[in-house]
Amino acid sequence: MTLLRKINAALGSATGFRVCRVRPPAAREPAARTTVPAARPEPPAYRAPAHPSTDRLLRRPVFVIAPVRSGSTLLRMALGAHSRLHAPHELHFRRLEVRCGTRLAERALSVLDLGRTDLEHLLWDRVLHRELVRSGKQCLVEKTPSNAFVHDRLAACWPDARFVFLLRHPAAIARSWHEADPVRRDPEQAAHDALRYMRAVERARAALPGHTVRYEELTDDPEAALRALCAFLGEEFEPGMVEYGAGRAREIDGLEKGLGDWRDKIRTGRVQPGRELPEADAVPAVLREMCDAWEYAAAPGGVAR
Repeated sequence: MTLLRKINAALGSATGFRVCRVRPPAAREPAARTTVPAARPEPPAYRAPAHPSTDRLLRRPVFVIAPVRSGSTLLRMALGAHSRLHAPHELHFRRLEVRCGTRLAERALSVLDLGRTDLEHLLWDRVLHRELVRSGKQCLVEKTPSNAFVHDRLAACWPDARFVFLLRHPAAIARSWHEADPVRRDPEQAAHDALRYMRAVERARAALPGHTVRYEELTDDPEAALRALCAFLGEEFEPGMVEYGAGRAREIDGLEKGLGDWRDKIRTGRVQPGRELPEADAVPAVLREMCDAWEYAAAPGGVAR
């Protein structure tokens, strides 16, 4: 008997263990290359509701697509004075996002054919519908300026939505945007920044049907402008839309800052004439193309036609 066998025999009888030689590991063969399956096509970023009657509570909402400093708050106040139209402060609902905390939750919802953007649309609709129900009115009007950047998604979320496009002289928008925060935005920065909103509004006008309102027409002849808008919405014009009441100025002070050149107009509770249009030499070069697109004359004197 060899020494190893003697040791294993004695060790085994005493402890139940034995000693054995360690064999070198076999050389590993390279792993076979696996074929990477073709990537699945990405689903659309957003889509219309699969079941509109159950997926949407809000019916025929109205979205005012407008640049910053274009008079959208003034228009909101006038529309909100209508007995059937609820126009709350800017809701910024598009910034509400949904995230699944686990893969299991994500898989469970996928069985229901609900993706992330579908869930976000359900949340948006619920928030806006809740606001409308609380008002006791029949139609919601929303006017957050940044909605212009997602106009196509709004149309997908609410296929029955109606759109109102609010325009103002581009140079007047830029001037007001600068005056709202002159420390943060010098005149040149204000013009370039406001132009982003104007271009988004123009893209929306090209893509969606709707009704166009001009700030200058709203302030020069508010009744005519509001009558035409009510006709588009299928509502009767109400005189209180022009005399919308100074009491709501407190709401503006609490919820929307930087009203600038027409804060006093809101405090009076009546739509009043706006400022004169900018002189030709006051129109920044970067805004002249937009002036042409929106049919505004470079010189003062009103809207070009």
